[in-house]
Amino acid sequence: MSIDTLKKANESLNAIVSYVEHQPASEGKLIGWDIALKDNFNMIGTLTTASCQLLSNHKSIYNAHVTDLLLASGANIVAKTSMDELGMGGTNLSAITGPVSNPYDTSRISGGSSGGSAALVGAKAVRVALGSDTGDSIRKPAAFVGAVGVKPTYGRISRYGVIPYASSLDHVGYFTQSVKDAALMLEVLAGRDNKDMTSSFEPVPAYTELLDMDLEGKRIGIFSSIQDYMPEGEIKKSFQEFTNQLEAKGAILVDKKMDETLLRAVLPVYSIISNSEAVANHADLDGVRYGVAQEGDSLEEIMKRTRTLGFSETIKRRFVFGAYALDDKNQEEVFNQAKRVRRVIVDAYAKFFDDVDVVVALASTQIAPKIEGPFLDEKSDQSLISENHMVINNFSGYPSMTMPLAFVDAMPIGINISTKPFEEATMFAYANAFESLINWKGAF
Repeated sequence: MSIDTLKKANESLNAIVSYVEHQPASEGKLIGWDIALKDNFNMIGTLTTASCQLLSNHKSIYNAHVTDLLLASGANIVAKTSMDELGMGGTNLSAITGPVSNPYDTSRISGGSSGGSAALVGAKAVRVALGSDTGDSIRKPAAFVGAVGVKPTYGRISRYGVIPYASSLDHVGYFTQSVKDAALMLEVLAGRDNKDMTSSFEPVPAYTELLDMDLEGKRIGIFSSIQDYMPEGEIKKSFQEFTNQLEAKGAILVDKKMDETLLRAVLPVYSIISNSEAVANHADLDGVRYGVAQEGDSLEEIMKRTRTLGFSETIKRRFVFGAYALDDKNQEEVFNQAKRVRRVIVDAYAKFFDDVDVVVALASTQIAPKIEGPFLDEKSDQSLISENHMVINNFSGYPSMTMPLAFVDAMPIGINISTKPFEEATMFAYANAFESLINWKGAF
């Protein structure tokens, strides 16, 4: 795809921060694939702003590990995509370049924080786009735009060269237009990287050769707590019709529920841990080490003015919350307690997989909201339980992916599939079988 063609496609989406032109390698698994990078992935010579005003002048002097892998595989990297500022959001409304629009209805959001990447793949403007997922920042947008969105096991893909948000929760992942492409992408991107000590030594299977599977007799967990707290309507009906199809193919569905108290704790625990880790990760954004520096009469004043003017009010508020949780007076009762509750949630979730291969749920209980709102009440059970459950896969590090299910009110909805650590081959095989049942066509 030419840059001019991509620019035309972007006019209605506002998904691109900058365009990339380079000479792709002449061989590899990804020859001819147009791929975009979320703007927190470093690529030499490109702006890498993380959609933050403070980093608006930041030009990469090195490649992220995954950038090198893509280039070596012949990928044609064409653009850097918009995101919520520093990855801290779920709407892609906070980017310095403005809101990203959904390709199915430009008055609606694409989701966040990887909303620019989601919009381009949903519109089929690129074949693949990379993103990062700290809560559900790939998988929720994928549901909103009718794409496949993959968050592999924690450590499966190196995060070297990716501007972080929260290190114990961050995952590198991606959007594709099919399950087969998703399987091939993990073959290219997965593996040990000594520059990222959290990356795994686990061998990388040939995922594309392991996709064929018959659903007869397969045990599938249905995370029914998610449907329990959503309103009746076409989305719920579409999911029920899908589960009926699974049973018609001979699958054995196993009901899975989690204690309501734990489910309601997911978002608060996530907020405490992610904001606390973000404070530490972004301490170097001060205009001295990184960022657009503001004038001042002292080093302290330069740093204070830089951070005051360089971050949005939302980000500054998150940093205040994180700093409070890390303060010596509060750390035991707030941050450490959140980590303990996280462990309880993960232990309860791990039991889901004692007797099933995968767990399936709706990725979202709503279609993409309008850019101007209204948005769900964050304190409602629909929000706390039904809209934040995919965060559990960031708590646990378990692999998780979203794929299109159906149209409701001319907008895509999606399902989420999760399995045990490093069993992405199983996840892709089930997703491939589901894809055949669903027969998603999209509108582009």
